Order: sequence, then structure tokens, then C-alpha cells
Amino acid sequence: MASHKLLVTPPKALLKPLSIPNQLLLGPGPSNLPPRIMAAGGLQMIGSMSKDMYQIMDEIKEGIQYVFQTRNPLTLVISGSGHCALEAALVNVLEPGDSFLVGANGIWGQRAVDIGERIGARVHPMTKDPGGHYTLQEVEEGLAQHKPVLLFLTHGESSTGVLQPLDGFGELCHRYKCLLLVDSVASLGGTPLYMDRQGIDILYSGSQKALNAPPGTSLISFSDKANCSLATGGAVPQNREDFGEKSGIRCWTWEKMYSRKTKPFSFYLDIKWLANFWGCDDQPRMYHHTIPVISLYSLRESLALIAEQGLENSWRQHREAAAYLHGRLQALGLQLFVKDPALRLPTVTTVAVPAGYDWRDIVSYVIDHFDIEIMGGLGPSTGKVLRIGLLGCNATRENVDRVTEALRAALQHCPKKKL
Repeated sequence: MASHKLLVTPPKALLKPLSIPNQLLLGPGPSNLPPRIMAAGGLQMIGSMSKDMYQIMDEIKEGIQYVFQTRNPLTLVISGSGHCALEAALVNVLEPGDSFLVGANGIWGQRAVDIGERIGARVHPMTKDPGGHYTLQEVEEGLAQHKPVLLFLTHGESSTGVLQPLDGFGELCHRYKCLLLVDSVASLGGTPLYMDRQGIDILYSGSQKALNAPPGTSLISFSDKANCSLATGGAVPQNREDFGEKSGIRCWTWEKMYSRKTKPFSFYLDIKWLANFWGCDDQPRMYHHTIPVISLYSLRESLALIAEQGLENSWRQHREAAAYLHGRLQALGLQLFVKDPALRLPTVTTVAVPAGYDWRDIVSYVIDHFDIEIMGGLGPSTGKVLRIGLLGCNATRENVDRVTEALRAALQHCPKKKL
């Protein structure tokens, strides 16, 4: 028998059935779930360390290697959102006192600066106004001045709608003995990305955008021996201890992570433990943490869907849907925030808030009258833009027509400020 009287009664709200509105999610994420992924989320639990779960984890790793276009064995899932993957990259590579160069042209670069400062790194932001991107010359000036061990760039800056070019940046970083870390949360699956060919050392993404999986898991890959720089001839060695300056064989990511003077600040995100748990080190798997089994079912199915569609077809789908959206928006008299078409992120389109309108009124009208979610700016773009996402299965002409008609009605009925 209980020895004390309960002070808190059962919440009345929890005694009612769960009610979820039927909304079309056309913001920058999360996105709507296809039926196959919803069905995966309803499957029965299995043991998180069972051979069947390990098989699913191995299939997920292969799917990540496909969408990242990498052969890196050190490829796995972080049990957390894209922020968690960013922290995993930074806490495993950076140590106190390390020089860290950050492309801060939106909120995600700002978050990288914040985390780097918490680690105790010497952080050097290359700050740009919303809508800006980085050139090879600008980055080289930063590399020469600050001599960083790591450069952070956001491929798809969802807060501003900018698509950052990546060709040449990996080669440039390696010339300065710097690792390249890229955020592809908003871009993966929606625009071309080639981890190995573009010389990206660390790449991460999230589950909830163009992959159409539930939020809460993130994808990450670290460059490995298959992509190491051979300073001398000969075969690539198989053991980490065979890499290094004496051998003439450099694998900068491995050397940085495995020759640390301090342990990573986070046990949960320690890549040595995670690599073992995800079967990346050819050693018997040991328990690290309880993985989100059901979420991984859904992620596995999302990767299966994009594999069946084909990456190039997915890129084409997003490119064509975005071009159609841009035309419809301009026909309404709206101005696209990113002026250069080559720098527009296909998955997330930003529109300058029309003069005289409060962006909150437009967002509220569209959701209240049409059950369509769009969003305003985020971080440095707050109050400046409206953000419309075409992510994965939502990237269709039908959805473009629906959202533009909703915006047309909002512009007609929302109050305008007196100028």
C-alpha cells in the first residue's frame, strides 16, 4: 500500500484521446511522413542490441553512404537531432585552444560558434548578413590568417535560403591542413552533394527534412582511410596506428580524433564509443546507450525510399518543384530573398516579407484558413523573410499551387500597416 496520499491528480487532458490536426507542412521542416514511413513507426519493438537490430543498423549505414556519396566506414546515426550531430562533430574534433573557423551566414553558423566557444576553442566567425555566401578567396584568407584545425560551412542555410557552393573547399582546406565540416541538414536529398569527391571530412544531416522521417535522429560520417591523403606511394594501411607523419600517410580526421590530449567533453557523443556500437571498427559491439529503435525503423524506410527513387531523380524533383514555386511567387508580386538563382536552396525558398505586412499575420492566416504551415525567418533572418519548404514527398506542383493560392488569399485579407 502507498504510504502517502498523492498530491497530483491524473491530468484531465491525458484522459482524452490524442488529437492531431491534418496539416500540410511546407515550412523548412519537419516534413509530412509518407504512409510507408508512418507504418514503420507502428511496428513492434525489438531488442536494441539484437542481431536483427544490428542488421537494420547496418542497412541504415549503407543508406547514409549512398545519400552522402561516401565510402567512409565511420558512418553512423546520432540519437538526436541535427544539433546533436553538430555537437558530435565539434566535441570529437575540437579541443580547448584549437583554432576554429566558422562560416556564420545564418543561424547554423551562429550555433557552431556557440558550441565551439563552450568547448574552449579559439573561434573565428566569418560573419555575413543573411543571404550571403562564401567564396574560395574569402575562405583562403581566413585559413591563412587563423590557421584553423577545422572549418565549418552550412551547405543549405535554411534560415536564409542560401545554397553554399562546396566545390574546391575540401581541397583548399587540406592545403592548409584544416578539416572541412559541412552541415547538410536542409540540403541532403534535395540538391547534389558528393562527400568524397568534394573532399568533405565530416558531413552531417537530419532525418526530418527531405528524407521525410520523424525528427530525432541525425546522420554523420567522418573521412576514413579510403579517403586519406597518401604523401608517399604504397597501399593504404588498415590500422589507425599506421597513419601519421612518420609513415607519410595522413588521415587528418583520424589523427585529430585519435591523438587527442583530452577526452571529448561528452560521453554520449564520444565517437570512439559510437563507432564501436554502430559496427564501424570491426570489433565486437559493446553497449553504449539505448538507441531509438522505432525511429530507426522509420529512418531505414526513408533511406530505402530515396534509394528506390534514385538520388539524381530526387535532386531533379526538388529542382523542378522549386523553379515552379519561384515562378508562382513572382507572379504574385513577391520578391525572392536570394537574388542569384544559382545560390537558391531548392528545399527551402525564402521570400522577402512584403512591405506593409506583418509576417506573423501571413503565417497565421495560411495555417488558420488553409491548414498549411509556412514559417517566418529564424535567427538573423527573423522579420525579414517567409520560408517555404518543399521537402521530399512534399516537393510537388500540386503543393506549390496550394501554398501560392493560400498566400494570395493572405495578401488580400491580412491587414497592412499605414505607411
